[in-house]
Amino acid sequence: MFTSFLIKYAEIGIKGKNRYLFEDALVRQIKYALKKCEGEFLVHKTQGRIFVDAESEFDYDEVVAHLQRVFGISGICPVVHIQDEGFEKLCETVIDYIAKVYPDCNQTFKVAARRARKNYPKDSMTINMDMGEAILKAYPNMKVDVHHPDIMLNIEIREEIYIYSVILPGPGGMPVGTGGKGMLLLSGGIDSPVAGYMIAKRGVKIDAVYFHAPPYTSERAKQKVVDLAKIVARYTGPIYLHVINFTDIQLYIYEKCPHEELTIIMRRYMMRIAEQIAKETECLGLITGESIGQVASQTMNSLIA
Repeated sequence: MFTSFLIKYAEIGIKGKNRYLFEDALVRQIKYALKKCEGEFLVHKTQGRIFVDAESEFDYDEVVAHLQRVFGISGICPVVHIQDEGFEKLCETVIDYIAKVYPDCNQTFKVAARRARKNYPKDSMTINMDMGEAILKAYPNMKVDVHHPDIMLNIEIREEIYIYSVILPGPGGMPVGTGGKGMLLLSGGIDSPVAGYMIAKRGVKIDAVYFHAPPYTSERAKQKVVDLAKIVARYTGPIYLHVINFTDIQLYIYEKCPHEELTIIMRRYMMRIAEQIAKETECLGLITGESIGQVASQTMNSLIA
């Protein structure tokens, strides 16, 4: 039934004169996400709206799942779109839409028309009233509720006419790549991948570094980090993972340094190495999964050291 999606964004809408840069970045991220889906898609923007039109057969659930991983999207609206062939044809389409999406036809509703094309013969208020009348004639069990409707039926009059009532939640945030680039210190725990996810949600492109110390850390531990990076990359786009052999540095610290300070000294060297890699790869900062006071090495004093 659905061959298009209207993509809603929230925070991007307040960006003023630079908004088009954020919209373009969001379009790029959507195109990248849809490359992994079967089918051909046209992603385009018009008058503060971004649309995804399917140009071939596609898996609805697969497309929605991939769009729900794109930072910057606040809502995904499956839409039915038709050419303007008169108001009677529009009424027929809306009545058919309700029958397919809400087969019991026994809910409250509100029509919310938006007339972006001002040469359309009816204004928004008239569309709302006339469409509401047509729906009530077709489905006598339905009732109008303008304050708390079960169904908010949106009709957008543009070059084509778009009809939708379902808004699927997106992850929100800002499109990846609009907030610079950062280097994530990735370990096998839960904190660092969550930190990477949260920073990427603010628009930061992520690279990652992992410190591997064989035989003290196993290949299995390394593979776990690779698997975590792949999971985070579903949301952030490609992540370049730098795997650093840390064994020699770790042994040297163990031989030369006070044993009660081993952890903090090793962490200090990890930061120095990560900083160097970040500079070489044009990252603007380091991202770590610190949780203040969670362990002894994550107190404020330890962090500043």
